Amino acid sequence: MDIEGLSLLLPPTTLAALADSWLREDCPGLNFAALVTGAAPSQAALWAKSPGVLAGRPFFDAIFAQLNCQVTWLLPEGSQLVPVVQVAEVRGPAHRLLLGERVALNMLARCSGIASAAATAVKIARGTGWTGHVAGTRKTTPGFRLVEKYGLLVGGAASHRYDLGGMVMVKDNHVVAAGGVEKAVRSARQAVDFALKVEVECSSLQEAVHAAEAGADLVLLDNFKPEELHPIAQALKAQFPRVAVEASGGVTLSNISQFCGPHIDVISLGMLTQAAPALDFSLKLFAEGATPVPHSRRS
Repeated sequence: MDIEGLSLLLPPTTLAALADSWLREDCPGLNFAALVTGAAPSQAALWAKSPGVLAGRPFFDAIFAQLNCQVTWLLPEGSQLVPVVQVAEVRGPAHRLLLGERVALNMLARCSGIASAAATAVKIARGTGWTGHVAGTRKTTPGFRLVEKYGLLVGGAASHRYDLGGMVMVKDNHVVAAGGVEKAVRSARQAVDFALKVEVECSSLQEAVHAAEAGADLVLLDNFKPEELHPIAQALKAQFPRVAVEASGGVTLSNISQFCGPHIDVISLGMLTQAAPALDFSLKLFAEGATPVPHSRRS
C-alpha cells in the first residue's frame, strides 16, 4: 500500500473542520498565554521520543494551517521512529505555534499509537504465514474516528466498516429484535440489494449455517476460544466456501497468532483503537540559527 497516498482519502474540508473544532475546544475564548509569547516569527522542532510508526501528518498539517503556520516534514508518513529523532519543523508566530502545540501533539500521539499497534498485529499475523485481513472495529472515540481509522490504514490494517452505512452488521441484539437469524438476514438483504455486504454475528455452528443459508456474505464468530473457533470455521467453509469468516472478541497482540488459520478471513481487534498506547512527541521552540535540541535547557 502507498502510505503517502493515503492522505488522498481525507477530504480537505473535513480536515479543516476537524482541526478547527479541536482548536476551538482547547481555546474557546481568551488566550492569555499569547501575551507572554508575543507574535514574533518563531520556529519549533517536532521530536519523537518513543519508538513506533509515524501517523497523522495530514491532520497535523491541517491544525497548523488553521493558524497560518508552515510545517516542513523530515520523515515520511509510516516511518519507523527510532527515538530521539526530529520529525518535522514548524514555523509561524510564536503565539500561534503554541496555540496549536498541544492539540497537534495529542492527535499525533494517538494516531501514531494506533498505527504502531496495527503494524505490530499485522507483523505477528504475517509471521504465522496467515494471509487474511487484520482489522479494526467501530470501537472508536466519538469525534475522533477519522483519525483512528486512518491510523489503522497507516499501520497496514484494514479499517473495517467506517460507520453503520458501510456494511450491514447483524449482531445478537438485531437477531433478537428481528425474531431469528433467518428473518434478520432476509430483512437486511432486501434493504441493501447488491450494494452492501451482510455480516452476521453467530454464537454457534448452527447459527452460522442458518446465516449462510439465509444469504449472509460474512459470519462473525465472536468470543470463541481458538480451539473452538477453527473447527467451527472449517465446518462452515466445507458447506459454504463463499462465506467469509471473521474472528473477533478477546483478540490481543499477545494471542492474535492463535486466531490465525486457513479458514479465517478476517481477525478484528477492538484494542487497536481502544487500548493502543500513545506515542511520545514534543514540540520545542529554538532560536533562529541555533541547532534544535529535544529538551529545553535552563541555566
